[in-house]
Amino acid sequence: MAQPIGLDLIAPERFAPVLARLALLALGLGAGTGLLLAVIVAWPVAVVSGVVLGAPTALYALAVARRRLWLTATVLHARTLWRHRRLDLAQASGAEMLVYPGRLSRVAVRVTVGGDAQIVPVALYTDAGSGREMHLLGLRRLADALAAAPLPTALAVSGVLVAQIQAEIADADLEHRPLYRATRSVRARYSVQPVVLAAAEIAALG
Repeated sequence: MAQPIGLDLIAPERFAPVLARLALLALGLGAGTGLLLAVIVAWPVAVVSGVVLGAPTALYALAVARRRLWLTATVLHARTLWRHRRLDLAQASGAEMLVYPGRLSRVAVRVTVGGDAQIVPVALYTDAGSGREMHLLGLRRLADALAAAPLPTALAVSGVLVAQIQAEIADADLEHRPLYRATRSVRARYSVQPVVLAAAEIAALG
């Protein structure tokens, strides 16, 4: 059986303790507020107020902590608080490269399989020229899974990821890394909405 490979851009272990503390703090704040309000208002109102104050933040922290992306062979797994989706990238019916412009620009791959679509972030960069990129093994496995799809656009996106791997192995500066060049090309358009790169733009990056 193929070894699962995590595709999370930031390792969950790095922020899990912070999210756990945030959830506990939110629950404690909600409970404390409810107890204080119980002194001056009816207890049902106090309970509801405590839940409204603490529950949303706690649920958000738990949802982020549980969110995971990983690959097993060509199957992409996407887990959220309530769902666990599986998409076989070898059966992809669509593959796109997205750029979210801004002071913190993100690059992602969006894959469609049947009626399901999943976005996989692969890099983020700041205006200052720093950022974070998916680890090399994750990029390699994602590129291989996309290359298994009978789809020209999937093969083109796979080629960009392979070029990114080669640039990172060569320790190329950001200007020579395809994913960073993608963000620069979108910033030049002064766009504020996510941009789907055209086939010619993807080919140029690869």
